[in-house]
Amino acid sequence: MDAKFPNETFSWVLQIAKFDVYPDAVYPVFLTGVLIYLFSVLCNGIILTLIVTRRSLHKPMFYIMFSLPLAEILGITTILPRLLIDIVTQSNVVYYPTCILQGFILHFCGGSVYFILAAMAFDCYIAICKPLRYHSIMTPFTVGGVIALAWGLDLALIIVLFSLQARLPKCKTFIVNVFCDNMSLVWLSCAGDITINNIYGLFITGFIQAVSVGVQLFSCAHILKTCLTHSQSDAKIKAVNTCSAQIIIFVLFEIVSPNAQKLCGILTFTVPPVVNPIIYGMKTNDFRNAFLVVLIKIRVLFT
Repeated sequence: MDAKFPNETFSWVLQIAKFDVYPDAVYPVFLTGVLIYLFSVLCNGIILTLIVTRRSLHKPMFYIMFSLPLAEILGITTILPRLLIDIVTQSNVVYYPTCILQGFILHFCGGSVYFILAAMAFDCYIAICKPLRYHSIMTPFTVGGVIALAWGLDLALIIVLFSLQARLPKCKTFIVNVFCDNMSLVWLSCAGDITINNIYGLFITGFIQAVSVGVQLFSCAHILKTCLTHSQSDAKIKAVNTCSAQIIIFVLFEIVSPNAQKLCGILTFTVPPVVNPIIYGMKTNDFRNAFLVVLIKIRVLFT
């Protein structure tokens, strides 16, 4: 017996909590979930494709923004298909390594969104408050560094989080949530001190929130000041169009994400990927124009 798993009751095949659905509603829920998933992947995929293929979007702002739909596709793909299969099959079984992988990816995607939003807020601040120095500040090196910092810092924090969880001896086989996350894995332990896990979990939650909220507030405050003091109305409109979508998405993410209940945990990774592309499509002129150009070319091609 492996010393890491001293209790014979532990199995690599785990039972996972069921998402309660009335029998008559199983297939309607499944179909709705499939449509939500396909819509999310399609919309976010369109944004990624436009940023890659349209030269008008080859700007620092959109290079940073590229990470947002990428994280959202990864997050919703990690949670929703598996959950929908469980709803239909009622198997509710997950292998321990798969559970760790799912939990790691979900935490990684969840944290990365906060850092990406902070990076986008920084870009907004430079674009609106220091327009004459924008291109000298947001060089390819700076943009690459900001993106690497957003993903790298989040990855380091999550690696430590799951390393602390992995050190605990496991002896239970029931995942208390409908998807795998760090605390569900911690609760598989029936021995060992989890105080460090709890403290570190609170620390990274507070740290990620503090960094993201702090940068967002700093950016918004200075942008608002610039809007109020600038005499040209077109500058105010530009500021609002540039940053309002980001603010809406940040508020949406904050409303959905903190709750630990099953449904809210799922909404964290399903609502933003569906809503965010729509918000960006309505609020960002460059996206609208690029998308219209593609539609016109498609129409000409088939007429």
